[in-house]
Amino acid sequence: MSDTAPIRRPRVTSGQRRTVGVGDLISAISSYGVTKMTDNVNAGDMRKRISVMFVVILGVLSLVYLRVVVLQTWKAGGYREMSVNQRTKFNVISAERGAIYDRDGAELAIPIPTRTIFADPREVTDPVTTARALGMVLQLTPEAEMDLASRLQNKSSSFTYVVRQVDSAIAQAVLDLNLPGVSTYREEGRALTTEGLRPLIGRTDLDGLGIGGLEKQYNDVLTGVNGKLQREVNSRGQSIASAGSEYVPAVRGVNLVTTIHRSLQFQVDGILQQQVERILARSGTAIVMHTQTGEIYAMSNVRRNDDGTYSHTAGNIAAVEAHEPGSVAKVFSVAAAIEDGTVTPQSTFSVPGKQVFNKGTEWEQEIKDAYPHGLEEMTVRKILVDSSNLGTVQISQTLSTERNRQWLAAFGFGEKTSLQFPGETRGLLKPARNWQGTEQFTFAYGYGYASNAVQLVSAVNVVANDGVYIGPKLVSAMVDEVGVSTPTPPAPTRRVVSSATAATMRTLLTDVVCYGTAQLAKIPGMSVAGKTGTGYIRQDNGTYLKDDGSRAYFASFVGFLPANKPQFTVLVSIDEPDPSSRDRFGGTAAAPVFQRIGQVIVNELDLRPEPGDTGCVGTRPAELGPSH
Repeated sequence: MSDTAPIRRPRVTSGQRRTVGVGDLISAISSYGVTKMTDNVNAGDMRKRISVMFVVILGVLSLVYLRVVVLQTWKAGGYREMSVNQRTKFNVISAERGAIYDRDGAELAIPIPTRTIFADPREVTDPVTTARALGMVLQLTPEAEMDLASRLQNKSSSFTYVVRQVDSAIAQAVLDLNLPGVSTYREEGRALTTEGLRPLIGRTDLDGLGIGGLEKQYNDVLTGVNGKLQREVNSRGQSIASAGSEYVPAVRGVNLVTTIHRSLQFQVDGILQQQVERILARSGTAIVMHTQTGEIYAMSNVRRNDDGTYSHTAGNIAAVEAHEPGSVAKVFSVAAAIEDGTVTPQSTFSVPGKQVFNKGTEWEQEIKDAYPHGLEEMTVRKILVDSSNLGTVQISQTLSTERNRQWLAAFGFGEKTSLQFPGETRGLLKPARNWQGTEQFTFAYGYGYASNAVQLVSAVNVVANDGVYIGPKLVSAMVDEVGVSTPTPPAPTRRVVSSATAATMRTLLTDVVCYGTAQLAKIPGMSVAGKTGTGYIRQDNGTYLKDDGSRAYFASFVGFLPANKPQFTVLVSIDEPDPSSRDRFGGTAAAPVFQRIGQVIVNELDLRPEPGDTGCVGTRPAELGPSH
């Protein structure tokens, strides 16, 4: 048989012409195909092809069935969740940050409503004009306005901030401009009732997180728990009734109740700033501490700005900066010797006006007394009242170097206080074996170790508090969202010296105010006790002299009132007063500030002296000799 079959063409008779149509052509091709297929098919091939086709169809159906099973079982939950998510809308309900109050419930730091202005660059029709209009209302700098215009021109972005957390009136003024693509939303801000509290309370960032002070220290409890609103919507975004709707309310942050007395704090701020400005000092610090509880009633910090103005700083100098305490340290040297029984207030020492230590060694150094004099017999009482450096060195030498170092640690130096304030320094107190040269002697009158103001006021408070150290305290309670108040743990305490030693030291420090270097700290009609300190500030060159040969001073006074039954212990320190002024000493720069603060304490807290307490009376006793 031939491989090809002839194509039969219709016969055309003579004289006829036939036109071949499309139908004829298709018919011819079909006839050819059928003939071809029929010629090549046998029974075995057909069965094989049918089997293969059956297997393929069965495999496809199996895959489809398996896919259906997977979708209906293991992946059913995921797809249901995707379905729900497509029609569910979530809204976060921001939690309000807890407030901070003073000891009487007066507000110190509170949440306030603000508005944040933003823009969608895709909808802004004229970026430059829009930026110019916003710049005029918001008083933007030319640089900020140019930056805003550049961001508004970025059409690939759908969101950019214009300004965050502004007053509602300003936000409304912006909305009144009817600028395309510009809108606002509500955001929570933070406000202080007095800026003097800024170093203590601290700050929050634009997202409401604490970045300094108590705001940072207690951020976890002040920050509330956000709530949510979950609802199902239709294709047009409209809410629909559904069992899937859920509302979880936000939980407000915990409120802090501090130990601060707002009115007293405000007045201490003013008194301190006035003195710091008057004597052209670099900075100043004042702390008012309750003697028996360790609670801080006021903590004020003032610093000179680069432009010469003064303001309450963003940093809490009282906790984060350390200085050598100067002559205030004589309190601890004398108390240690009295407690160990090596001296009494009547013990006498022959004190020179100057003395060379470590003679013939690389550490050789001459130390001068606080005031010029010849060899003089001094009692312990006179040494403290007149603040004799060399007399205090002789008292400290009745104990070993290691023992003296142990006493300084017992008074709280070298370790952070119980405040645990953010950025708080532990100061400096080296092991006794590392004391070199005159460091083995100068510690007695406040050189060679350093403390922050909180450490120093707490250490002097040991004498006021009958020999017991009590840690400083700033937060007294936490109040949750339903008003339940939980007191914070009491401040840690430990006995340092005996009641008898503390009582003896109180009489000596009362004499310092009545007859010694701190007479400007007197309060009429009430006994006051305390100790002045005037120290040189160590320079970057490792000495106490500036490159031009001048000195910088650190003046301080720490005292308590009433002296015979202390209720409040107060520290005042003035950093770098005018070195050419007579008001560069502890008795002239710091003691008068203590006197004014003490008078405010008397008035604000209705403090009254004990019966028979009339303050300083009489003249300087003969046994103390002439004043210096």
